[in-house]
Amino acid sequence: MIILGIDPGSRCTGLGLVRCEGSRLEHLASQVIRTPEGPLARRLAHIHTCLAARLDEWRPERVALESVFSAKNPRSALQLGQARGVALALCGLRGLDAAEYSPSQVKAAVAGFGRAPKEQVQAMVQRLLSLETAPPQDAADALAVAICHAHRASSPGAARVARAVERELAR
Repeated sequence: MIILGIDPGSRCTGLGLVRCEGSRLEHLASQVIRTPEGPLARRLAHIHTCLAARLDEWRPERVALESVFSAKNPRSALQLGQARGVALALCGLRGLDAAEYSPSQVKAAVAGFGRAPKEQVQAMVQRLLSLETAPPQDAADALAVAICHAHRASSPGAARVARAVERELAR
């Protein structure tokens, strides 16, 4: 199963592509879409163009997004929701359903603790995917979303993926 994880944002949108075969997770690609300065409409159009290109190139079988969390700034939450809307609409246009996971679900699936700091999630993504270096934060968050989906997906390998994460946590 090839899973695209998306960590949406109006300034930086993380993308992470993983293959899940049984309990084995393999990093296939990752990217951070950085939007140019300017009006929100142009930033959302940039996200649309870049994400559409990756969907066409990578052809994921499954897509998972991080859901909206409560933000202190309502404007930031609204812009995040609009970036998520771009991603959801593109998935719908490509015939892909998108699973959604809360930040605490993603952190628990990857780091074993729903309130794990971003640095711990980044380090666990590096370990779980056997990467030489830690990916950039937004890419690591997207990869964590993909790993969370592999962990929670109702597939025959889901329990094995969960055990693989638990083994890494025990190390």
